[in-house]
Amino acid sequence: MVNNYFGLTDTGKVRGNNEDTFILQPSLGGEYILAAAIDGVGGYSGGEVAAASARDSIIEYFQKQGSDITTMMVGALNNANEKIYNEKIEVKEHDSMACVLTLAVVDINHNELFYIHVGDTRLYLLRDGSLVKLTKDQSFVGYLEDSGRLTEEAAMSHPKRNEINKALGFNSGLENDPDYFESGRSPFLPGDIILLCSDGLTDMVNKQDITEIMTSELSLEEMSQKLIDAANAKGGKDNITAVLVKNDNPVHKQHAVKPTASSKKKELTVNEPVAEEKNDSDSGLNTPPPIKRGNRTAVMLLSILSIGLLLSTVYLLWLRGLNNASVERLSVADTIETIADTKFSQQFASFTGDTLVLNDSEYREPILISKSINFDKDTLYILSRGKIVFKRDSAFNGPAFLIPASGKNIVFNGITFVGFDIGIASQTRNIRMEAVKFIDCRVPVQFQFATPQDSLMTGSLSELFFKTDSMAVPLKR
Repeated sequence: MVNNYFGLTDTGKVRGNNEDTFILQPSLGGEYILAAAIDGVGGYSGGEVAAASARDSIIEYFQKQGSDITTMMVGALNNANEKIYNEKIEVKEHDSMACVLTLAVVDINHNELFYIHVGDTRLYLLRDGSLVKLTKDQSFVGYLEDSGRLTEEAAMSHPKRNEINKALGFNSGLENDPDYFESGRSPFLPGDIILLCSDGLTDMVNKQDITEIMTSELSLEEMSQKLIDAANAKGGKDNITAVLVKNDNPVHKQHAVKPTASSKKKELTVNEPVAEEKNDSDSGLNTPPPIKRGNRTAVMLLSILSIGLLLSTVYLLWLRGLNNASVERLSVADTIETIADTKFSQQFASFTGDTLVLNDSEYREPILISKSINFDKDTLYILSRGKIVFKRDSAFNGPAFLIPASGKNIVFNGITFVGFDIGIASQTRNIRMEAVKFIDCRVPVQFQFATPQDSLMTGSLSELFFKTDSMAVPLKR
């Protein structure tokens, strides 16, 4: 696999500077290949500075010897994040800079790769002519595409395609948020190729065209150039970066071994009589072996046990029918809503990550809310697939959702609230609502804040603005 990797970045046809950069080099004593696609955010100088800072910081971090690759990748990104964030604080001209990136560490000897990701750069794996996207875009439009609500073509042309939710440099102290980065590992088999790229490629060139280029009989250098050319041919509206790594380790094929005569013989147990070997003329017969006396006894015991198990099962079902007969039945509507409420409560309490997708195939009826739902995450996306309705229980008078002041990025998408006194009570202004409807709610959204007791206050409340719109996302690149 020596030197079987190649990377290329291009300014494109519209931008006057290149805020993209990449990493592609041996690392950790030559045992691994370090590959990354990095896309800067923040204008002419800020984006370039952030991308270069992340690149240099990651390379420097991986000069240290470490045992666990995933831990090293997380540490490298946390370290890069602090450097970018501190630069924003110190240099006024760079106060909006950040960067997004995908980092892969290829284990050459063990045919495996590790990756970590933040933002909307991507990692693809090509195997046997099939291209698979391993990372998820951390943007609202990206979530809609990954969840199937938007087609690839619609997502590529969406006016808010390049608005992102996460990046290096947004906040300090990411080591306290273990879910901020997306990380994983995958087999990287002989013949596999990975592609790390910026959105300047994937916003212009669709997956099918990328696959055709990567499955062609080209060198990695020619392949990289053809990907860049394809993006420029479609308009080249952004900087374009393509990084390729191929596993050209030899394929180890398993050869079938002809069984020996001794391996064909049945293994014999102690005191078992040796059956007389058949001659070649009998080899075509398929006569079943005789049943031994010991086997007959075992069969009889198993039959008795099976009958006993069947009778006990019938008896238990009969008892259950008696018990159910005395229980008061719920109405059909009450049963559906109760099941839906229990299902949602369990799903909300048990899910991990920052995105909760609600599908109307599971929640066919309104989800009945009998107590407020408290958020314990600073970033949470509640996305609907279809019509999702939250309905107030007749005995409940509180808000449907309570959002604490620690909420940094809360998104509701495609949700309908029905009959609540207060739909959403929030102590933070960091809320996005996309196609959210409030029906018969006295107060749709209530903003709450605490004030110091017995103290003079100076300041103003910024305007909270919502408009009729189908989609919106937090930050525009």
